[in-house]
Amino acid sequence: MTDDDARWADLERRVSLLEAALPGAPRAGQAADASAPAVPTAPAGTFWALEELQRQVAEHGLGGGTVLLAGTAALPGGTAEWQEGRAVDDLLDDASLEALDAPATALAALGSPVRLLLLVRVLRSGGGTASAAELTADEALGTSGQVYHHLRQLVAAGWLRTVARGRYGVPPERVVPLLVALALAGR
Repeated sequence: MTDDDARWADLERRVSLLEAALPGAPRAGQAADASAPAVPTAPAGTFWALEELQRQVAEHGLGGGTVLLAGTAALPGGTAEWQEGRAVDDLLDDASLEALDAPATALAALGSPVRLLLLVRVLRSGGGTASAAELTADEALGTSGQVYHHLRQLVAAGWLRTVARGRYGVPPERVVPLLVALALAGR
């Protein structure tokens, strides 16, 4: 095989992987919709986490499916490793206003670019915690009154906790969900 042939073969392989990643593209082991344009399936192992999740769903009889959040993040405060799986039926069964109040509050707290920046600053700070004084010194976060207002909202929603007098940290069980939220929002 010549260098040109190898480059073309590599390019075709990469284009196939990109096409397989398009929304609506069939995943490994999933039948394609007959009305949809033909898209090559991804090579086995590309969606290893999804494939294992599908195996677990089938093994445990979760007909409605399961959502899995998992991740590992090496940060100045240490490595955060976390996973949570939730049955889709459990997530959708109790869709009352009362049941959705806590998730809405948690999501609303992330609805401010300043609060997101504040959380990122805390995650990036030495030891994984930051003092209120350090945060108020950051002009991008606004005035000290604004910083304290955002800190209160983030603590109330569970995205931050006080770890020592005047020091805040992202709870370990919230690090990966926060990173997932940033990823979902297109960051």
